[in-house]
Amino acid sequence: MRGSVCGRAFRLFRQLPPLGARCLCSSLGSEQALGRRRLSPGRAAPRTVHAPSCRSSGSAAGPGPFLITTPIFYVNATPHIGHLYSAVLADALYRSKILLGYEAKFATGTDEHGLKIQQAADAAAEEPLEFCSKVSEEFRTLFQQSLVSYTDYIRTTEECHKSAVQHFWCVLRDKGYLYQGAYEGWYSIPDESFLSDSQVVERKDAHGNIIKISLESGHKVEWTKEENYMFRLSEFRPMLLEWLKKNPHAIYPEKFHHLVIHWLQEEIPDLSVSRQRNRLKWGIPVPGDSTQTIYVWLDALVNYLTVAGYPEDHNHWWSRVLHIVGKDILKFHAIYWPAFLMAAGLQLPKQICVHSHWTVNNQKMSKSLGNVIDPMERFSVYTADGFRYFLLRQGVPETDSDYYDDKVLKVLNAELADALGGLLNRCTGTRMNPDQIYSSFSNHCFPKRPCRGHSGRAMAEDYKMIQLVEQLPLDVEHCFEKFQIYKALEAINFCIRLTNGFFQRHAPWKLDRKNAEDCCWLDTVLHVTLECLRVYGTLLQPVVPTIANKLLSRLAVGPQERDWKHLNFLAKYHNSICLFEGRELGPDTGLLFNRLERTDKTQQSSRQLKMMKMQHILK
Repeated sequence: MRGSVCGRAFRLFRQLPPLGARCLCSSLGSEQALGRRRLSPGRAAPRTVHAPSCRSSGSAAGPGPFLITTPIFYVNATPHIGHLYSAVLADALYRSKILLGYEAKFATGTDEHGLKIQQAADAAAEEPLEFCSKVSEEFRTLFQQSLVSYTDYIRTTEECHKSAVQHFWCVLRDKGYLYQGAYEGWYSIPDESFLSDSQVVERKDAHGNIIKISLESGHKVEWTKEENYMFRLSEFRPMLLEWLKKNPHAIYPEKFHHLVIHWLQEEIPDLSVSRQRNRLKWGIPVPGDSTQTIYVWLDALVNYLTVAGYPEDHNHWWSRVLHIVGKDILKFHAIYWPAFLMAAGLQLPKQICVHSHWTVNNQKMSKSLGNVIDPMERFSVYTADGFRYFLLRQGVPETDSDYYDDKVLKVLNAELADALGGLLNRCTGTRMNPDQIYSSFSNHCFPKRPCRGHSGRAMAEDYKMIQLVEQLPLDVEHCFEKFQIYKALEAINFCIRLTNGFFQRHAPWKLDRKNAEDCCWLDTVLHVTLECLRVYGTLLQPVVPTIANKLLSRLAVGPQERDWKHLNFLAKYHNSICLFEGRELGPDTGLLFNRLERTDKTQQSSRQLKMMKMQHILK
């Protein structure tokens, strides 16, 4: 799967005619609030409900504004690369929308209510809000250091969110989708999730005691029985299936869309949406009932509406919503959240983009193994841009991706330091470009359509390269739309290699500057290379903003000339005016990306991970 874009591009490279013409080329096992439910006295039998709206904003015409969101991150632990991966995926999508000229908002934040937080704060001997504020600030710092350009940072402890959640609750209540009942069954505190008998299994703990754990997460569960409020989730199964059928890209990648449909083949019970307040005090109270606290997942999901301006002014931003979520919280976003929105009469998300997890040396990250990767520590070795590039280059949403430091070194050295940085250095260095200008292009040396007897020096491979670079922006845009940023980077890297081949093939350093024909061809080779670099720098902005800025500044590309509509690749080749030709290059600020060497820190990290893996095997 990883080589599909490059493979297609290579086949096209082999097949294209040598012409200068342009071408563009787990089972729902995690159903919540399952268990054994009994009706409160006097409750009416299930009623027929007229289907609420299940329209998807994906059918809306026109390029309306985009609201792009990460999940809000639970503050029970410090951030790791899994959190960062969600954030940089969303950030890259947001930046790409801005560069394409769309209006967009990008929201992230922290989820701060729930029994797990209440217990963690007690263990730390801190007030819950103080505990939440400290960890939330760690997330905010991580995102700032990693260049995550969010427009909105929300905390579920904010008053505006509390008001939005209570208003949403009242809408569900007033529309008849909430009722008082009783829940009896398994509950996982770490997952804040209700589980059925089929979702738990017996295991021995570290002391040899038999305990029950969640099949999905492996976390310990406990039996609970309480009076609370239930949401009529069971009545929404047909509407959820209809929505997914009419919107085949509502959940992407496709494998996760099929997974949700598979979950929905079975009946889904009603959902417990509150907890008794004597058990859970750290949360938003149920309006009109001081004995109950709103269930943490209903509270958390409404954050997306809060950011949009709900309940007074959300319509503008709620027209095209893209949720970025990890596969572990798919059921909450693909079943419960759409059902809540249908019940409230609100538009559904345009798309729920799902990504898989990161392992470390093919092992699941866990505190017990001691192999949790701290992104801030890695920034000091790889830089924030370098780490972003690795995550987006190697992360495949459909499948789990594996992390180890040697892989990071190999990828960053080969693609950022050598291929991209080396190419920039070669064509902007004073030996090759003594005048330090954006060289001119000669149609005489590189005619648009080669013909016999013509004195042009361009080869068939050069025309094929130009065609691929011309269609690259469209390919990259399509990859971003399909939530396949790694494929976009594959395509860019393939073209970078072709451009290096072009430069090496024509060896401009061997040309005689005193010869008019050689000098003209040398300038043309430099111009083509600089134009290719300008395209790569522009397209890489969503992924490595600092590196892209450094590259474009070196090429004297102004801040207002960096969106995709200004690409206009090789304008002179198409007999148009090139705005960059003859410009003085920007200042040389050093290597684009310093080549990395194995440091004591990376060697020690690799040894520790190998030792922990061996200890785990021996256990």
